[in-house]
Amino acid sequence: MANELRTEVEQVKKQEDVKRALKQTSIVKPEEAPKAETKDKLVLTTHLIVLISLAAVRYVLQFSFFGFAAKHLDFIFLVQRLDLSTMAIVFILALAKIGDVYLIGRIDSPVSRYNLRRVAKLALGLLLAFIVISGLFQNWYTTIVSVGLFSLILGLAVQTPMTSFLGWIYILVRAPYRVGDRIKIGDATGDVIDVSYLDTTLWEFGGDFLSTDHPSGRVIRFPNSKILSSTVYNYTWPLFPYIWNEVKFSIAYQSDLSFVAETMERVAAEEVGEYMMKQVRVFREILAQTPVDQLEVREYPAVLFRVNANTWLDAIVRYLVHPKEAGRVKTRLIKKLLAELNKAPERVMFPKGDAR
Repeated sequence: MANELRTEVEQVKKQEDVKRALKQTSIVKPEEAPKAETKDKLVLTTHLIVLISLAAVRYVLQFSFFGFAAKHLDFIFLVQRLDLSTMAIVFILALAKIGDVYLIGRIDSPVSRYNLRRVAKLALGLLLAFIVISGLFQNWYTTIVSVGLFSLILGLAVQTPMTSFLGWIYILVRAPYRVGDRIKIGDATGDVIDVSYLDTTLWEFGGDFLSTDHPSGRVIRFPNSKILSSTVYNYTWPLFPYIWNEVKFSIAYQSDLSFVAETMERVAAEEVGEYMMKQVRVFREILAQTPVDQLEVREYPAVLFRVNANTWLDAIVRYLVHPKEAGRVKTRLIKKLLAELNKAPERVMFPKGDAR
């Protein structure tokens, strides 16, 4: 029961990924945009009240009370400048909140919302820093020069982090991978669990201590600059999140090859045939829109035979599987295939003794 429930949940997620990818091609109409929640309205109302209060303070500071303003002009100007900067900060924060709710909130993909919110937070932080610095100086020219010199010195001092930051921008724009994808880059293989401004974190699978595609328990972190000079293998493309996998047995030349092929195809089809058929149809639709439209892709598992160097034949069943399920599916298939093939020892002859 638990396996069936997990399979249904995974299918729903896959359908959502396909739906989001199709929306990018304008094939599916977007759903109704989400509305602001009560807490969002409360935050925006608070920003408005604070903004009005600061405007009132600035208006009051323009009047002279008992000669205080005339005696402390520099102090009054400083307070007015800080008040204006605070108003600008509150206004920018309100705009950021509106953008988060009504613009970023319209996006269906959680990964895209995650990335855009990171970009928005970075831009918001830089803008707020500029407003604070401008509030401390009397003219904008000094502010711009100060920020420019600081940025130049900082850029020369930290070239590697800056390259990693550019790599982060490249990841957002070109999307070679995203959070949740299973990738291989260089010698690192794993599931992406975080993409920060400077580095990417993977939850490793396989590795030095495992011969299967199971999580090793180790975390891999590499700078985003690596994306600019390395090849990335992404195993989880949303429109076709499957890879081809194989189960191979060595059998004698005297075996009934027709029986072996029929048995292996039937057992594999019972395990992955239905889901494989659905995804292959999607894949064919994608291929039909590309120059690679003559590629033959079978909807069900296929069996092929190869000559082994050790005087045996290799019987191989090839099928589609989600990369994160490859190990479990292969284990189940091996058990079921052996059980079925061993029922007919006179038709399926496996290596025995030392003849392996």
